[in-house]
Amino acid sequence: MMSLLGRPDVDAGEVFVNFNQNITSLAVATSGSYSLYSLGSVDSTLDKIYHTKSDDLFLIERLFESSLVAIVSQRAPRKLKVCHFKKQSEICNYSYSNTILAVKLNRERLIVCLEESLYIHNIQDMKVVHTIRDTPCNQLGLCALSSSSDHCYLAYPGSVTSGEVQIFDAINLHAKTMIPAHDTPLAAIAFSPSGTEIATASERGTVIRVFSSQDGSRLFELRRGLKRCVSIVSLSFSTCAEYLVSSSNTETVHIFRLDRSAAESNEHGKQSGDDWMGFLSKTVTSYLPTQVTDVFSQGRAFASVTLPEAGVRRMCAITTIQKQLRLLIASQDGYLYVYSIPSIEGAECQLIKRHDLRLDDNYAMDVKVDSPHASGLNSNVCIGGAAGVPNAAAAAGGGGDGKATDKPGSSNAGASYASAVKGDEPAGSSSSNN
Repeated sequence: MMSLLGRPDVDAGEVFVNFNQNITSLAVATSGSYSLYSLGSVDSTLDKIYHTKSDDLFLIERLFESSLVAIVSQRAPRKLKVCHFKKQSEICNYSYSNTILAVKLNRERLIVCLEESLYIHNIQDMKVVHTIRDTPCNQLGLCALSSSSDHCYLAYPGSVTSGEVQIFDAINLHAKTMIPAHDTPLAAIAFSPSGTEIATASERGTVIRVFSSQDGSRLFELRRGLKRCVSIVSLSFSTCAEYLVSSSNTETVHIFRLDRSAAESNEHGKQSGDDWMGFLSKTVTSYLPTQVTDVFSQGRAFASVTLPEAGVRRMCAITTIQKQLRLLIASQDGYLYVYSIPSIEGAECQLIKRHDLRLDDNYAMDVKVDSPHASGLNSNVCIGGAAGVPNAAAAAGGGGDGKATDKPGSSNAGASYASAVKGDEPAGSSSSNN
């Protein structure tokens, strides 16, 4: 796979890996194909629920457990394709003036991130409802979209020189708040499952902070390390919101426990005037440099995992599988690691299974959708331009203006899109061509 903008997740010999919003499936793209896996029995087996030959892809996003996937290929990096994978059909496509750097989905919105703009689409019909233009240069496509429909927030960098986070209400379409999270530029951001909290890390990579996404107040400050600065590439809340996991360009993955009861207790203690220990602590630390007192107040990793080598890009997630808490690490060298998480702080995570993502298995639904006439592919339905052909306005720099161009068969596309979003198409409805 060719390299795009120097991104390590699409370098030669590596694979693209990405979890869906509620960590029930994993998308994997290798050279010339992509697959979707179910994670329901990942302790023992990795069930491949879909596989197809395709152009080399560098972005895949699946909408929860639905049939809707959004993909971007290296051959056409300015074009977003929205597909119904169970019907083996392309529903629509949309072209933009520059390379698509990130795509985010939830049940209300689809976000497309370019280097200096963000497009907000209505997930039901893919119409552009708002465009955030002239954002600070964002070469890595750093952004986050809450998976919650109740707190449907979009976050993106507010500066190229400091770690400002802009929070935007993607439903009511207005700025929510700005959080001065770090002194140095942002490297990673992630929302909690409810959307009410956001975790941030800077390019320095030593401190991770958690803020309220509603008022910007700081909730947690977590110390990843002291000795060296690192590049954090993955930051994720657990599905139960009690843990936060981070991976970097080192071989170590850190898990932090977010003890909200202790945080509330500490806050109450700070406000208590008759707490002489609190008074003594405040008196002592008042004579110390701010950097030193910050270190004392920062939380340490609850548990960690040391992987075989550094320099491998890894996506991490914590979820409950068959009533057991699991750490999942999908690496760009083609492996999925499954670990148990200890109940005691400082104990080691135990490796349960390592899956090789480059091997085929017997659970695959292997279909080919290269031909626009195969499997009833509705190739002439799109939003913003003819399928397979870049939109002329977009090529001229006017892409994503919210003007939908209906083509013959658009009513079928609407029905297909609705079924894809709802996920009501039975998995076995498509024929397999092995």
